Amino acid sequence: MKFYLKILLLIFSVTCSSQNNSLTGKISDRLENLSYANIYIQNTKFGTSSNDEGYYQIKNIPSGTYKIVVSSIGYNTKTIEITFNKDEKIIQNFSLVSDNSLDEIVVSGNLKPVSKSASSVPVDVYSKSFFKKNPTPSIFESLQNVNGVRPQLNCNVCNTGDIHINGLEGPYTFVLIDGMPIVSGLSTVYGLTGIPQALIQRVEVVKGPASTLYGSEAVGGIINIITKKPSNSPLLFVDSFSSSWEEINTDIGFKYNASKKIQGLLGINYFNYQNIIDNNNDNFTDLTLQNRISIFNKLNIERSNNKLFTVAFRYVYEDRWGGETNWNKSFRGTDLVYGESIYTSRWETFGTYELPTTENIRLQFSANGHHQDSFYGTDSYKADQLIAFGQLVYNKKIKKKHDLLFGIAYRYTTYDDNTFVTSESDGVTNKPSIIHLPGVFIQDEMNLSNQHKLLIGARYDYNSLHGTIFSPRVNYKWNSKNNKNILRFSVGNGFRVANIFTEDHAALSGAREVVFEGELSPETSWNANVNYVKKISINNTLVSLDASGFYTHFNNRILPDYETDPNKIIYANLNGFSVSKGVSLNSDISFPLGLTMNIGATLMDVYIHENNIKKRQLLTESFSGVWSISYKIKKSRIKIDYTGNVYGPMKLPLLSELDPRKGVSPWYSIQNIQVTKNIGTSWEMYGGIKNILNFTPARNSIARSFDPFDSGVVFNSSGEAIATANNPYALTFDPSYVYASNQGIRGFLGLRYTIF
Repeated sequence: MKFYLKILLLIFSVTCSSQNNSLTGKISDRLENLSYANIYIQNTKFGTSSNDEGYYQIKNIPSGTYKIVVSSIGYNTKTIEITFNKDEKIIQNFSLVSDNSLDEIVVSGNLKPVSKSASSVPVDVYSKSFFKKNPTPSIFESLQNVNGVRPQLNCNVCNTGDIHINGLEGPYTFVLIDGMPIVSGLSTVYGLTGIPQALIQRVEVVKGPASTLYGSEAVGGIINIITKKPSNSPLLFVDSFSSSWEEINTDIGFKYNASKKIQGLLGINYFNYQNIIDNNNDNFTDLTLQNRISIFNKLNIERSNNKLFTVAFRYVYEDRWGGETNWNKSFRGTDLVYGESIYTSRWETFGTYELPTTENIRLQFSANGHHQDSFYGTDSYKADQLIAFGQLVYNKKIKKKHDLLFGIAYRYTTYDDNTFVTSESDGVTNKPSIIHLPGVFIQDEMNLSNQHKLLIGARYDYNSLHGTIFSPRVNYKWNSKNNKNILRFSVGNGFRVANIFTEDHAALSGAREVVFEGELSPETSWNANVNYVKKISINNTLVSLDASGFYTHFNNRILPDYETDPNKIIYANLNGFSVSKGVSLNSDISFPLGLTMNIGATLMDVYIHENNIKKRQLLTESFSGVWSISYKIKKSRIKIDYTGNVYGPMKLPLLSELDPRKGVSPWYSIQNIQVTKNIGTSWEMYGGIKNILNFTPARNSIARSFDPFDSGVVFNSSGEAIATANNPYALTFDPSYVYASNQGIRGFLGLRYTIF
């Protein structure tokens, strides 16, 4: 018996000691460390991903000889053989070589994962490291450094805004999370707010109509936020920063195992700003005070057939206000002190379930509920919106020539508010808007040869209020044999059913009366786009050039008319057409010794043609430029980021010909600098200066800020303000004259902590 006991003890000790082997090191390329590169031991369950600084560690490896495989998107996979003896700790660094193939995986253009170089639709991809170069409280603000994309503030008081793509306003931008539509007009900003940025894997941007695949609202373009898989996420992360304006933003997240087959990723974002600042001395807050919390939870459910099943939830609550500096909640809704106060409560759920069949069929679903309780001075606006969406997608490859995609979709939207928009003709009976939008779509991506690809698609929708809508598209792609030259051409149709009160903040402001001329019909557009990508390698310097030309023609476009009557905002379908056209150029340059540059510029002409008169569109720049220049000092583990943008003049909404404010904005630039220092493998400290040129709009941006309730304004019998000794320019209170934030120069300091 003792003999057998000794044998068992010997086996146990050998087994335990054999598990003490470990493999550690760093994964990098010739320029920088590679985060989230995959490393695993072939034919075993041992593996991990590198952290933000490229470090990795695999523990408890049994003794033996193994093949170690290292891979990362955009790099050639490397395999080496390593032998582990008893209690051996091996340090092994890996240097990967770029394959120069633009092989980032994208999903936004085709509703299926393909490499960027193989996609027939041009897709811009921005990784999490791009947004870390200029840390902000939300992706909404981070997009200011994306070429052709501009976050636009729509109100000087409450600071709500939207995203412009190639000069088209926010309602034309379709926002998705993990490919699912979770944003509508009532909540454009909130789809890009409150997502912990450490949970974001990448952001994909498609410029131009995508209604063939995504339906209504996907007219100007798509912003698709791709979140991380729980398996590729850090065990724990904390990221917090504060500015000299006393803003505080904190992200906390971790992954966990809910059960043996359910892995989760939880993230919490908290943003708080309660410092009343009035640097332009107009007695109004320069920056809206905010208190916001967002909770995000994503679950991956393991299935025996290895089919995908993922579901996510998000909740956002925000309390924000702006107005006269002596405002407090006791003045909410009164005419004693002017303030704009908005309470927002929003929930979302979305996911994907692959059917347990041999065919590639998946069910995608999303739903969101949005409640807003707000006052704009004395004007109350309370609204509830519920959107449920589902689609079944079938992907079928026929030989090597055809890649077919079929889909059926259904969207249910209910909207109710306390305005006349959702009331009967008697003005008393409430009548919420309910819209059913079933649709069917099909596309065929044809490989004509190794260098030529053609995509043809069409969508048919039936809107319960507006009838049938047809949306076709055609995309063509050519690439050289070495994939260093890619040419794409696309033509497509977009459509949008507008809801003014959910999309345009100016319609809610008490400064002007809202007038509708006739029943608003759906907007339609045709877009053509040419895209050319070239990769160049010169003396260890990598250069990527991405040039595009775009043209969008709108019919039935709905635009706010501020100029016909200074006391009104008139909404009507355009009696004519409008055009957005231009060219853009993006360049990525990687120099030896750690210097990288991303520089982009967009030149465009956006105008309205009505009654044989051509007018420039309001609040649209003719030129914009962005840049991001980074330099990494490897020995000291310091990185310096210099980011910025520049915008050309925009036409601004004046109250009348007497309005003394300038009708065109000046050239302006917002520039930032940041220094990041890595401490060990888990800590990262960063800080810098934002808006180093201290640019802010003119001090008189808010007309008659001293009289927000127009108590000193004299009106004629038609309701128009007239000039008096106390009001020589016949002005009324108006906060819609806005093109940039009033937030000036400020310092910031932050700290990140990550455990893998």
